[in-house]
Amino acid sequence: MTSIDETLAVAALTDVVWDHDDDVDFSQPFVDLDQWRDSPVRHRYVHGGFTGTDTRFSLYLPGPDAYEGRFFQHVTPVPQSENLAQVSASDYNPIAFAVDSGAYFVESNGGGPDAANPFSGTDQTIGAYRANAAVARFSRHVAQQVYGRRHRPYGYLYGGSGGAYRTIGSSENTSAVWDGFVPYVPGSPMSIPNVFSVRMHAQRILRDRFSEIVDAYDVGGDPASLVLTDEESAALEEVTRMGFPPRSWFAWKTMGMHAFSVLYPGVMAADPTYADEFWSVDGYLGAEHGSSVHRDRVRSATTVAQLVGVTETRGEQLTAGGVDESFLHSVDGQTASAIRLAHVSGGWMLGAQLVVGSGAAAGSVIRLSGVDGDLAHIEPGQDAVVSLLGVGDEVVLDNSSFLAVQTYHRHQVPGPEYAVWDQFRDDAGHPLLPQRPMLLGPMFTQHAAGTVPAGQISGKMIAVACLLDREAFPWQADWYRARVSEHLGDATDDRFRLWYVDNALHGDDDPQEFPDRSVAYLGVLETALRQLAAWVEDGVEPASTSTYTVTDGQVVIPEAATERGGVQPVVTLTVNGESNALARLGEPVVVRISAEAVGDGVVVEVRPVTGGVLGEPIAFEPAASVAIDHEVVFDEPGTHFVAVRVSAQTAGDADDPHARAQNIGRARITVTA
Repeated sequence: MTSIDETLAVAALTDVVWDHDDDVDFSQPFVDLDQWRDSPVRHRYVHGGFTGTDTRFSLYLPGPDAYEGRFFQHVTPVPQSENLAQVSASDYNPIAFAVDSGAYFVESNGGGPDAANPFSGTDQTIGAYRANAAVARFSRHVAQQVYGRRHRPYGYLYGGSGGAYRTIGSSENTSAVWDGFVPYVPGSPMSIPNVFSVRMHAQRILRDRFSEIVDAYDVGGDPASLVLTDEESAALEEVTRMGFPPRSWFAWKTMGMHAFSVLYPGVMAADPTYADEFWSVDGYLGAEHGSSVHRDRVRSATTVAQLVGVTETRGEQLTAGGVDESFLHSVDGQTASAIRLAHVSGGWMLGAQLVVGSGAAAGSVIRLSGVDGDLAHIEPGQDAVVSLLGVGDEVVLDNSSFLAVQTYHRHQVPGPEYAVWDQFRDDAGHPLLPQRPMLLGPMFTQHAAGTVPAGQISGKMIAVACLLDREAFPWQADWYRARVSEHLGDATDDRFRLWYVDNALHGDDDPQEFPDRSVAYLGVLETALRQLAAWVEDGVEPASTSTYTVTDGQVVIPEAATERGGVQPVVTLTVNGESNALARLGEPVVVRISAEAVGDGVVVEVRPVTGGVLGEPIAFEPAASVAIDHEVVFDEPGTHFVAVRVSAQTAGDADDPHARAQNIGRARITVTA
C-alpha cells in the first residue's frame, strides 16, 4: 500500500529553499538522494549535506502512520560516516528502533574527516556540536515537507564514549536545537589519558597474576586471599582506587590497549620532554632503579627482514629475495600489515613502536598493535609512512615512551573534585610527585565537546553509565551529576537522571565476548530515549536516578531491586540456596533463578549460559518477578560456575522487542569426589 507521502516527487526535497541562518557556515543545505527503502524496516531515506562544507547527513523517516513528531539523533565518538546505521552488522539497528518508537532517525559525519583531526586547524566546535546542530535543524525542515504539515519535531541527541562528550557539549553549548540528551558511558575532563595510563601500568605489572585476581573478585571469591608482591599489590590498589572495576579483569587476555595506542602519541606531542624526564628525574618511576619498568624496557636495534601482508598481483608473498624491490613497499595501494624483524630481544612488547633510522622513511615512528616473536604488527592508519619502508631499513624497536606514559596520571593531579587522585596528594592536598606543566585531559575533552563540561545543561538529560566500564570508569558519571547539581541545585531531579547498569562494559557490542559475565546495555539506552521523550513531551517522570555510593573510586549499588533505581532487573542465582556452594560428584543440586523487574517492567526472557555459550530461553510466563528451579549434576570435580542472562521489558510490554534491559546472575560450585 502506498501512503500519501510516498507519492511526493524527489524534486520536493532536492529543490531545497531554506531561510534558516542560525549558523552561516551551514546556510546552504542540499539533498542529493531521496528514496523509499524496505530494510531494516520500511522508511524514506534522505541523504544530503551543506554546500561549502564537508558535512553530510542521512535521515530515515517512517511513514505518516508511524510518525509521532520526534527524532532520535546519534553522534559517534569521533566524526565518522553518515551511513553507519544502514550498514550495521549488529542485530540491533537504530533505524528500526526509531521507527518503532514513532521517530525518524538522524545521523551525520559530524563535519567530515578534518573535524575529527585535532591538528587539521578546523574549528573544533564544528565536530563537537555545530555540524550536528545544523543537521538537526534542517531535518525539521525536511520533516515538515515529508509529512505535509507545519510542526516542530521534538529532538533527542545521544552518543557514547567520545560521543557522550559531544552529546554533553551539544547540551551545554546550544539551545532550542534538541529537547533532551542521553550521554552514555561518559568520561570526565580528566579521562584522557589517565584512565588508560593507569590500566596499562596495572596490565604490565600484574600480567602473570590476572588468573588469580579474576578468581578472587568473582562470585564466591575472596580478594583478601590474594598473595601479591609489594609492587603488584600497589599496582592493583592504585588502579582500583583510580576507578577501574576489579570485577572487569576477566577480559585481561583480550583487553589490549583500546584507544591508548592512538592517544599516547598525542600525549608525547603535547608534552615532548616528559619521556626523557621520566627516565632521569627523581619522582618519576623511571628514575627508580629498582623498579620493574627497567626490566621491561626494550630498545632493540634491528632491520626490516620482510614486509608481511603485501602481495604481488600473482599472489606471491614479498620477501627480500623473492621479488623485485620495487614491489616491497606497496602493491595496488595496499601497504604492509606487519613487519618481520631480523632479530628481537625480550621485554614487555605491548605499546612498543618502531623508530626508523634509514631508508625513505628515516625519522618516522611506526605504532605497533603488538609483537609476536619477530613479527611486529602495525597499528592501522599509517599507510603513508609504512609505504616508504623497505627491506634492510634500520629500525629500533622501542617501548620507552609507552612505559613512561603508563604513570602519566601520577603527574596530572587535578582539583579536589577529583577524589580518585587523593592517593597522590599529601594531607594538605598538595601533589606528592612532580607535576607536568599542563593538565592534558581538559584539552582532549574540549576538542571533543567544544568546551570543558561544566554541568550547565539545556533541556532534560538521562545519563547511562556501566559498572564494569574499563574505558570510562563509572565514577565519572557521578562526577558529571555533581556538576549538574551545582548548576541546577534543588531542580536537578526536574531535568536530570543517572542510571547505572550492572555487569555491562564500555562497548555496545552484542553478542558479548563473555556472555556469562557481561550484558549489553542497549535495552537500557532504548529505555532512556523513550522515557526521555515521554518526560519532555508529556511530563511523565522517568525512572529515578540509581541509588549508589562512591568509595575509593568504586561505585557500589544496593542488592535489592526496590532500592536500586534505574531500570535494570536484578538477578540472583543460587545453588542449593548459596551463591558459593559445595556439591559432591554425581549429586543433583538445585539451581534457582530469581529475577525481579524494576518499576513497570516485566521479565520476558531467561537464558542459561553454559561454558560461555548462551543457551535457549527457558519457558515461563512473563511477570514482574520470576523464580525458576532446575536440577544440575556435575560429573567432573573442581570449581564450576553457572550463569543466567535475564531480560526485562522496561515498559511492561512483553511483545515489544525493544527496551529490554538485561542482567546476569552467577554462582560458584565446588565439586568434590
